[in-house]
Amino acid sequence: MSKTENRIKSIDSTSPLRGKAAVGDSLLSINGSRIVDVLDYKFFAYDPALTVVLRRPDGSEYSVHVHKAEGGDLGLEFESYLMDRARSCANNCVFCFIDQLPPGMRPTMYFKDDDARLSFLLGNYITLTNLSRREIRRIIDLHISPINVSVHTTDPELRCRMLRNPRAGESIETMRLFAESGIVMNCQIVCCPGLNDGAALDRTMRDLEQMYPGVHSVSIVPVGLTKFREGLYPLTPFTSEHAAETIRQVTAFGEYCLKKHGTRIFFCGDEMYLKAGIELPEDEFYEEHTQLENGVGMIRLLETEFRSALRLSDGVDGVPFSIACGTSVAPFFEKLVALAKEKYPKLDGRVYAIENDFFGRSINVSGLVTGGDLIAQLKGRELGQRLLISQNMLRREEMDFLDDVKLSEASAALGVPILPVEQDGFALFDAMAGELPAIRQPHESAAAGEFYSYNQNR
Repeated sequence: MSKTENRIKSIDSTSPLRGKAAVGDSLLSINGSRIVDVLDYKFFAYDPALTVVLRRPDGSEYSVHVHKAEGGDLGLEFESYLMDRARSCANNCVFCFIDQLPPGMRPTMYFKDDDARLSFLLGNYITLTNLSRREIRRIIDLHISPINVSVHTTDPELRCRMLRNPRAGESIETMRLFAESGIVMNCQIVCCPGLNDGAALDRTMRDLEQMYPGVHSVSIVPVGLTKFREGLYPLTPFTSEHAAETIRQVTAFGEYCLKKHGTRIFFCGDEMYLKAGIELPEDEFYEEHTQLENGVGMIRLLETEFRSALRLSDGVDGVPFSIACGTSVAPFFEKLVALAKEKYPKLDGRVYAIENDFFGRSINVSGLVTGGDLIAQLKGRELGQRLLISQNMLRREEMDFLDDVKLSEASAALGVPILPVEQDGFALFDAMAGELPAIRQPHESAAAGEFYSYNQNR
């Protein structure tokens, strides 16, 4: 029998299978190739002429011949987004952020995904430690690229210790195989003082540079430590001096790569610069901005876009507003408000830095600000007629914060409309000037939303 995950949940009105297949039927194969999961479905459904084999609930099978545009979607939605179970992480990383979550959060927050399919489809980072030989071969044969890889170190012994998985070191050879096969990898190093920094980081950068162009970009981000670390591996946060030293180390190697390959390959996350108290590089330093979602160059690009929006603008509404953000980026937003006021003196905006009491005050990024902290620290404050926050504070579909406080609840508690703004300088200026973003309506988890992923560095 076919898996329930292959069962059709809905058929789009424009699907070439509309009227030929039925909701409740299960997809078995396309052009003779068995469909195991969503990657098989997307790959084998690419061609314009297809023979689709399905199975009815009574067990009978039938074939349908369809024609569509090459690369066009078949328009099917299945019981499971992946058409399979999500693969959980086989590691027990010493720095794992999920292990540092407080009790009582929604169950999905504690699920550690490590699924290559989600890396390709949603941009999630994976360690490669739970890939079977079949899956490695399929990634190469189907040319599933790019994928995002959590590397942390290329020293096999150290990687086993950091990931606490005796097979973790084998994944470096998998990366070399991918690079030789033309698979593009964007990589992440969560840097932990005393573990994979210094000489260990030098080795990792040298090894990854030798995999170029397979290794396209690498971000180096500081480990995030919450207050919920009782019984966990003893880690220490970056000091400003150590962060500055790491920036110099990565930048120097990036200069070497730039001369050799025409690209830096290696970039420190914005949070490393904020910890060091060092001015972020200019926008062109970040080249293609490949690692934006990992917090690399995000702040500089936001400022560049904001300055362009300000230059092209022709007025503001003058209605008082406020911005709430993490403590690390509050000075940056104050700078943008001051820039706008230079051109438009009637602009009336305030910036509030939100201390993270939920996770611990060492967590200072906007993406991990919770609704409860927002309410507790802004209650009774002068907020103006609208409060702007980063869209990254919310789950995109449900429109609630990490502590399950709904956007509508926070807005009611503070007595002011709260407007989530995309990570875009033009959108930010528009919201400050009075061209307000529409508030998305929350709904139950969409398929991809089941695998909501938060980044400690946002």
